[in-house]
Order: sequence, then structure tokens, then C-alpha cells
Amino acid sequence: MEPAETLELQCALAWPPVTGERLGNWWLRAADGFTGRANSALAIGDPGLPLAGALDRVCDFAHSHGLDPMVQTVKGGALEPALADLGWAPNVAHEAGHEVSVLLGPPGGPAETSRILEEPTFGWWELCAGTSEPSEAARHVLTTAPALGYGVAEVGTETVGAVRGAVVDDVVHVSRLAVLPAYRRKGLAVDLMAAAGAWGAARGATRCALQVSVTNAPALALYERLGFTEHHRYRYWVPAAASCEDRSS
Repeated sequence: MEPAETLELQCALAWPPVTGERLGNWWLRAADGFTGRANSALAIGDPGLPLAGALDRVCDFAHSHGLDPMVQTVKGGALEPALADLGWAPNVAHEAGHEVSVLLGPPGGPAETSRILEEPTFGWWELCAGTSEPSEAARHVLTTAPALGYGVAEVGTETVGAVRGAVVDDVVHVSRLAVLPAYRRKGLAVDLMAAAGAWGAARGATRCALQVSVTNAPALALYERLGFTEHHRYRYWVPAAASCEDRSS
């Protein structure tokens, strides 16, 4: 099995921030607060300077972009004890869940009715971003990647389900799967996953990656039925207030 760090880097490229800065092998990211992944420091590998100094840079970068500092780590990795020693702690208050399961499975497909579009529609935006008029940051994150497809399930002229697919190397990264409440339990989520998988396979993907909060039991059960298994988990960490003062002003 490949290292967790390798898969994390592939997933990160499928979810690019508006602004990024490299710190050694770390990636400092900002996207006006749209999602934790795009607004945290991906702490993979060597930052090129002692950890305390690297975390100071993380804090300064975040504050300069109006963000609360946050670090994304592989759970159980060597970095986590060192973070704890420096006063950082898991961000248990993170709205979308601070601990995330990264799943791998087969691309799947073909779909029965869902289709993949080259451009997002108003209906796709409504389901995947919660609005047909997304912020510039949300638009950037969701429409920037090496190869992108926008999956929709439709009933008549209404978009009732949607999903995002992004291919990086041999992985199709699937995200933002959503189905309107009135149309759930009708197989649409499975069909959207099949559409995204088949689309990715046609572009060289041999496996599908998903990132799901460990508290999202229904989603985890769905993906288990589709043949996905957990590869690793990641967590978000935040500093004690006194150890990360805002020096941007």
C-alpha cells in the first residue's frame, strides 16, 4: 500500500486553494475560508526548518489571509506528538468534522442515467456549493484541477443530484456528492458515483478516492457497499491562542 502522504498530495492537487505557498514540502493554503482543506497547512514531509519556526510561518500565513491557523496531518503520523508538545491540539470544533477517513475503491461505472458535464450548471452549484452564485473562492476551488467533471442526476429539467470528479495521476478524487432529500434512497447516489468513476477511468484513473468525516455514518455505509475501504485518516490541528499571535497588522 502506498504511503498516506502520497495519496494526500494527490487529493490536495484535486482541491487547490486560491493562494498557496510552499514551505519546504509543506503547502500553506488559503481560500477565503471555503473548506478546511483549502484553508490549512498540509503538513507532509519536511518543512525545511525547525518545527517551531515552521508553525510560526503557518500562523503568519494564515493571519495574513484573515484565517485562523490550522494544520492538516496524517493521523498517527510522526508529526502529531510534536504538535501536541508545542501546544497544538485537534480542532474538535471544526464544523465539518476534524477527523476524516480517506477511502479508496474501484472507479465503478457505467451509470444508468447520471451524466458528467464539462461545465457546472446552476443546478450543480446549488447542490455542490449550496448556492447558484458561489463566492470567487468556492468557484476557484471547485473548478480548478488537472481534469474536472461535473456529474448531475436529473428529473425532467431539475437537477436532483450532483457530484464533482477530479483526476490527478491515476486517482479520480470524488467529492461534493449530494442528492435532494425528496430523491434519496432511489439509487441516485450510487449512479452518480458510477458516472464519476467511469468518467475518471476513461481519463486514466485506476482507483477512486473519497474523503469523509468519520462522523458521517450514512456516507461511510454507502461507500462500504460500493467496495471502498479506509486507507488512512487525517486530522486538523489548531494552536493555543497564546502560541500563535496575529502579527499581520
